[in-house]
Amino acid sequence: MTPILKDPDAMLGYTIRWPDAVLDGAAIANASWSIEPDEAGAIVPSSDFIDGGETGARFSGGLAGRVYRAVCHIVLSDGRAADRSLVIRVEQR
Repeated sequence: MTPILKDPDAMLGYTIRWPDAVLDGAAIANASWSIEPDEAGAIVPSSDFIDGGETGARFSGGLAGRVYRAVCHIVLSDGRAADRSLVIRVEQR
């Protein structure tokens, strides 16, 4: 997976489009984001949203030179759950 580049001063929005094979007719009932590694100064998700078969958030901060994994955990209307992640590399520009 190719990392997404982000400046530590930027606030950028990213979206995950969930495949029909994951949704299988169900709706996304809940979505939550976590950041790995969980450390002081890590990127911070905000303004998260669910829009049909997409989830997303805005990410701010992060330490230059670090690579983070932003994991989106969803729970579907039929009780199933799934995770997808974005790899974000923070670089001072």
